[in-house]
Amino acid sequence: MRPTDALRVALRAIVANRLRSSLTTLGMIIGVSSVIVLISVGQGAQEGVASEIRGLGSDLLFVQPGTQEGAQGGGAAGQAATLTLSDAQAVGDSGNPEILGVAPQLSLTAQAIGPAANQVVTVIGTTSEYPFVRDAQVAAGSFVTVNDVDDGSLHIVLGSAVAQSLFPDQDPVGESLRISLAGGRITFDFDIVGVMDERGGAGDEDNFVFIPVTTLQSRLQFLRNATGDANINQINIKVDSGADKDDVGNAVSNLLLFRHGEEDFTVSTQNDLLSAATNVSTTLSILLGSVAGISLLVGAIGVMNIMLVSVAERTREIGIRRAVGARGRDIVMQFVTEALTLTIGGGALGIAVGVGISLGIDNRSIAGQDITTLIQPWSIIVAFAVAVTIGLISGSYPAYRATAVDPIAALRIE
Repeated sequence: MRPTDALRVALRAIVANRLRSSLTTLGMIIGVSSVIVLISVGQGAQEGVASEIRGLGSDLLFVQPGTQEGAQGGGAAGQAATLTLSDAQAVGDSGNPEILGVAPQLSLTAQAIGPAANQVVTVIGTTSEYPFVRDAQVAAGSFVTVNDVDDGSLHIVLGSAVAQSLFPDQDPVGESLRISLAGGRITFDFDIVGVMDERGGAGDEDNFVFIPVTTLQSRLQFLRNATGDANINQINIKVDSGADKDDVGNAVSNLLLFRHGEEDFTVSTQNDLLSAATNVSTTLSILLGSVAGISLLVGAIGVMNIMLVSVAERTREIGIRRAVGARGRDIVMQFVTEALTLTIGGGALGIAVGVGISLGIDNRSIAGQDITTLIQPWSIIVAFAVAVTIGLISGSYPAYRATAVDPIAALRIE
């Protein structure tokens, strides 16, 4: 039997059982499209996290408080304010030529009260080096200055989204903004001196406001430690692009270990964060792909079942073909071609549906979550290859069963 003859017979059999063939193909469509959509969602999430980490700046090290043994020798471990402003200054003054800039950071959540609206914002206490270290740009006015930090002044710089929300119809530079802390029990009136350029991405930095790191500590006792030094919760370090970040990190770690007497901090790089995020996202992609693979497996079982039913229903036809000289391989080609036609057709439609859904939900908000998709060509190739493999396997076993039919017994079946 020629391949064209086998294809013609397969199409005739499929058309003769339209509903059954359509449902079988639907299983393949759902399976293939699920693989493409779920993998694209997983890959989109991975790329989103990676973009967010890259958006923090370039060539960065981060120092954050680590766990510290509980006081009084109780042995309980907890998060403690173990970093201070003087730690950041010591890192900056260490003379390491591969350290280009250091910016301490204190983060607080507060209510910003403007003339047009109120908004919950993240208050970042920092120094004048922050824009350089974090690759941020000022769109209007100026950033926090050295004098602002020295004086602990009530100057504030707005993120682009905060400026747009609180001052939609006017230039905020030169205006006043009230910041409310502790549920409104503590308030400060700040003078707006600048607005940051829009950063975008998933980091939400456009909803930050920036003040001198010393401003609140000089007014609020609980933001200082027992020695009167200002507490901070992160040190951002910009290093030379050609530097070995692990070596610089070790040098910073040794310096702080000497100052603290214990390793009550952690030093990490962007690569560390990116690697951790990638591992989590890869696990998510594998999980989503496995769930989609189950749908594809169910579709494969459906194809196998339909082909077995087809052999059982067409036993007399098989007997007639064998009686008039059809060889075993002709019967095999007939049923394999039919199975491949169903799976290839379903796979092609599944690819179209999967790509369409992935494009349709990209950058959409679903159940309050922003969804980003990234269609991977390898996921399309894998899904289609699995569909074709399913067709071969699903058609081969029923075809083998068909060749085992005794022509004489098959002709007696009514």
